[in-house]
Amino acid sequence: MKLSKGALATAIILLVIILDQALKIWVKTHFYLGEDLTITGWFHLYFIENNGMAFGMELGSKLFLTLFRLVLAAALIWYICKIKNAVRATTGYLVCLSLIVAGALGNIIDCMFYGLIFNNPAPPEVAVMFPADGGYSPLFFGQVVDMFYFPLFSFVWPSWIPGVGGSTFEFFRPIFNLADAAISVGIIALLLFHARLLVSPAALNRPLTYSDDDK
Repeated sequence: MKLSKGALATAIILLVIILDQALKIWVKTHFYLGEDLTITGWFHLYFIENNGMAFGMELGSKLFLTLFRLVLAAALIWYICKIKNAVRATTGYLVCLSLIVAGALGNIIDCMFYGLIFNNPAPPEVAVMFPADGGYSPLFFGQVVDMFYFPLFSFVWPSWIPGVGGSTFEFFRPIFNLADAAISVGIIALLLFHARLLVSPAALNRPLTYSDDDK
């Protein structure tokens, strides 16, 4: 049975959130902070936590970031509900939006609840879920769990290059999680393949013509 576009969007959001949270909880309860498990030379599971946005960036206060994510996710969910049956709202377009929503919600859960349901022991101890003494922070102030680390290659800059000579360059340095990946894939695919659909819900309902690419 073929899913409607609304059902597909809901399924994608729920699947990404479930996978993201299952992986985060497993890492949080099996790795100590800073533990680095080498899978291959270019792929590690490296447990870190951060206050910031995707890929560990910092922008503004912790409370501001969490509320910003909530507003963004709510706005995108409203938008998906408005345009899911629109004539020009392609399946690919809704998939991109759903990935962005799922990623935002995945990190929102960390920020809102992880401080309440986990402790934060010093290494080499690992965290406990629902500890008897309570969590490590109040609502909205939890840390986001990151674990994917891809040091694909590195090299040392020649000493004669001003500013960076003698230092090591590593690609790809950021450590991220599944929610970050969902947001990034959704945004990149949206800009590459569906930028023309970034319009109002009313415009998406304009009838198709034979000259349209998406007829």
